[in-house]
Parts: sequence; C-alpha cells; structure tokens
Amino acid sequence: MPLILANLSSEVLVTQVMPMPPDSAHFPSRIHFFDTTLRDGEQSPGCSMSQHEKLQMAHGLADLGIDILEAGFAISSEGDFAAIETISREVRGPVIASLARARRGDIERAAEALKRAGRSRIHIFLASSDLHLEYKLKISREEALAHAAESVALARNLVDEVEFSPEDSTRTDPAFLCKIVSVAIEAGASVVNLPDTVGYATPSDYAGMFRMIRENVPGADSVILSAHTHDDLGLAVANSLAAIEAGARQVECTINGIGERAGNAALEEIAAALHVRGDRYPMETRLNLGKMYGVSQLLAKMISFAPSPNKAVVGDNAFAHEAGIHQHGVLSNPLTYEIMTPSVFGIPANRLVLGKHSGRHALRSRLIELGYNLSAPDLDIAYRAFTELADRKKAIYDQDLINLVAHHQRHEDLIHDEPAEKLH
Repeated sequence: MPLILANLSSEVLVTQVMPMPPDSAHFPSRIHFFDTTLRDGEQSPGCSMSQHEKLQMAHGLADLGIDILEAGFAISSEGDFAAIETISREVRGPVIASLARARRGDIERAAEALKRAGRSRIHIFLASSDLHLEYKLKISREEALAHAAESVALARNLVDEVEFSPEDSTRTDPAFLCKIVSVAIEAGASVVNLPDTVGYATPSDYAGMFRMIRENVPGADSVILSAHTHDDLGLAVANSLAAIEAGARQVECTINGIGERAGNAALEEIAAALHVRGDRYPMETRLNLGKMYGVSQLLAKMISFAPSPNKAVVGDNAFAHEAGIHQHGVLSNPLTYEIMTPSVFGIPANRLVLGKHSGRHALRSRLIELGYNLSAPDLDIAYRAFTELADRKKAIYDQDLINLVAHHQRHEDLIHDEPAEKLH
C-alpha cells in the first residue's frame, strides 16, 4: 500500500493508508463520548468528590466537548441527587444523564434530579447474565424481560432520551441478550449499551457481540449502540475500539481511566487513538483535545491520586525521553519517537529527562536553555561529570548542571581521571 507522510507541523507519524473497517463503513462516522467519571469513576476507592468538585469537573468536561455527562446515580444518596440537580441546572452543552436501576423509584428520582437539564437522559441498567439473575437479582429471564420493558417505557415519558444497559452483557446467553435488547428498543430506548461489566471480553469477543446484535435484533440499526468496558485484563480501550469497528457509535469512558476495580476505558486514550489513527478510524468527535490535559490535572487534584507516570497521553512520562538515542532523535525531529504532538492535548511540550541514559545532545540542549553554550571540549568534560553524577543520583536538577559548569572545584570532585579544566 502507498505511504502517506503527515505534515510535520501535525501530530501524526508516517503510516500506511488503511481502508475504513468494513463493519463500520455503512454507519455514521460520528462518535459520541459518554463520560462517566462522576458516576462509575467516582465509585472507585479514593475517587469520591464533593458536590462543588463535581460541578467543577462537570464544567471542565463540558468545555472538553463531552456529548453525554453521567452526573451520578440519583437514588443512591442525597449528595448524588443534589449533584445531578446542580449540574443539570448549571451546565450546558452535554446531555446530562443519571443512572437508574429498572425500578420505578429509581427512574422517578432520576427524572426529578434531571428536571432542569437542557437535555436529559435516564440510563437504565438491568442484569442479563444468568449468573447475575440467579444470584444477585433472584429473578427469572421472563421477569427480567418484563422489568426491562416496563422501566424503559416509564422513563421514555419522563426525559428526552433513554439508554438501556443489559448488565454483564459479555457473559449473557447470546439468544437472551438479543431478546432483552429487542424488548428495550421496542419500549423506546434510543441508546443500547452493551457493557463488559467485569472486563472479561477480548477485542474479537466484544466486536462479535455488536455484530450479533446488529444482525439479529430488529431495529438495532435505528438506535445508537454503545460500548462500556472495564480494564480488568488491560483491554478496555482495545475493546472500545473494536466495538467502534463493529458499529458502536457511543463509547462510555472516564478521565484518567478511573473506575471500579482496574478502572474504565480511559477517555484520553480512546480520543488519542481516533485522532492519531484517523486512517484506521475516520471518525468525527466534538472533543476539544486541547482541553484534555487540563481536565486530567483537574481530576488529579480532586481525588487521592494522579495518573501513573507512564500513563498514556496524560502521564508525566508520556512525552518524556531519557535514552540518549531517543533524545537525539526528538531534538532532530519529534516524529522520530513521538506519534503525536503534546500541545494537541494541551500538554506544554515534551520533556527531555536527564539521567544516566542521556546523551551529549540532550545535555547540550538543556545547558543552552540554562544559558551555557559550551565548546566541544568543555562539553566533553561536562558530560563526563554529568554521567558520573547520574550514576549516583536518580534525578538530575538544573542546579546540578549549573554547578557542573560554573564551579571548577565541582569538576575536580566529579571527574576522577580527567585533568580539571576551566569551563566557559
């Protein structure tokens, strides 16, 4: 296949032209981002937020361009109800959603919290796997079908949109999954979510489930199919992308991937994949990618932990380079080791981390930034001193570099087999 080379001012690397996945070729190319940071994300240990923090986060998500914002689970607590009500009143842009079980009390409470929303959605979930039906709900399949039909029909008369999720879809009998989805569509659901509730699926499994629903459920082509994945096997983002290839046009995800157990699919990773691999996923979104890092940092300040340093897209090391050969390449042309530009996601710049694996090019670049333009012989001496120091220290700070250059005695201490020379 022919190669295309992206404009060097952009964020994309040299890549092969890929055809649009055949499964999604006849579906709209618009992907709707459903953010559940304030609901599924907040349920995870260490991630609870106050009502004020939820409102701040909701405004940040609206600025990011989220399509649907799941603000909470109205029946679960007075605090969640108040947060949904406040967000509905004050945040415009996204559809505001509340989670609800397939129960009248849940649905009416959710509708009450959403009264002031510009556009409202109730997200109804009901377990569909035999494991959940027998041991958790203690109801039959027939009872589950009746609950699904009744709850969706009730919600349809109270809010603008109804989404239905057969919980534990990926471990549900395929024939029964098709049946309960069909019942929900007939009752008025405009979005059907197929959650991998326990993070069990592989990409091929998950994509196959979406194809099965599209091929076997009447009316499936008239609703938006949604993906909701968990990261128990580290496959949440891969599964979401597989669902998109199979026709899903809504993805449910969280900022920084927070969520139950190992977390949900990370919104920033799905967004980055769609953006960088537009050849594979020629999809449109409403996201303002330049706001991504700011929203990630806002969340990190509110909860008890920040993303792991090696977290894709928003981690501290996502655009950091310490290996000398990588640093040399990035200094010559960022495309050598970066497939996207940090600034696209609101990240100030890549970082050249100085450590024992760094080379002369990175050291020289940083010294120039600090105001020291050394001659080649002086740079050699400074580099010898730097590498010996780096072997003893995990982190090299700017003051260490200034000391290496500015103080003769410092070099005598550090360069054991090199005559001390005055640096300029």
